Amino acid sequence: MNHSEDSQILYSHGHVLRELGHHTRAVDKYDAVLTKQPSDHRAWNCRGYALEAAGQYEEAMVSFDRAISLQPKYAPAWQGRGIVLAKLIQYEDAIISFNRALKFQPEDYRAWQNHGKALMGLCRYKDAIASFEQVLTLKSDSYKAWYNKAVALSCLNRYTEALTSLNNALIIKPSCHYAWNYRGMVLSKLEQFQESLASFDKSLQSKPNNANAWYGKACCYALQNNSDRAIDHLKQAISYSPYLCQLMAKTDSNFNRIRSDRRFQALLQDRI
Repeated sequence: MNHSEDSQILYSHGHVLRELGHHTRAVDKYDAVLTKQPSDHRAWNCRGYALEAAGQYEEAMVSFDRAISLQPKYAPAWQGRGIVLAKLIQYEDAIISFNRALKFQPEDYRAWQNHGKALMGLCRYKDAIASFEQVLTLKSDSYKAWYNKAVALSCLNRYTEALTSLNNALIIKPSCHYAWNYRGMVLSKLEQFQESLASFDKSLQSKPNNANAWYGKACCYALQNNSDRAIDHLKQAISYSPYLCQLMAKTDSNFNRIRSDRRFQALLQDRI
């Protein structure tokens, strides 16, 4: 890039601010670069990612579109555009953008990852699995790809395969609390309750205030018709995430065996 020294400094400041999570301040730095060089497609792209991280999706889209208008084959901008569209729940359009990114940069495992997640949003689980497998071909140690593949497999009721994928994810990143949590859920589906509970406990070791793990343990005990322990663990889950856990428990079939218990009914009525 033939930037002036000032522009290089502004770029560096913008990147550091993004790394630190100061996304709005990063935008200011990229704006300063663009004041000097309005046709810099990379600056427009960086600006788009900073805006996306700040939750300013419409403005981020404008930046990515501007980058693409300046450099139509610039894969990072197409990917950024896809990320924004996925955040806006526009999965079909997101996939189109990810396909363009992959056309220009087919070995970008991050684009394949995002492609797969957008397919998941459309419940196209088999296609999503193929995308996650592309990630793993390019980067076999991507614990996120193993995790996402497990979720897609689980959605197809392929629980044994999902368990294998989760085990691979956890070999790579043993501290991944949400992978332990999902492993607990899958084991519960396989009626391996003791190992399921052990997985939820592993999740809680990494993140003690993890409402999903407490909720998962409650489900596991309810499936075993252990009302006392199910209610105790559900109460703990609700203490961390009141609205969501109460809402889920009202219709969750995992609690059918204890649904008539007055303590369970009262717990769903409480306002924590």
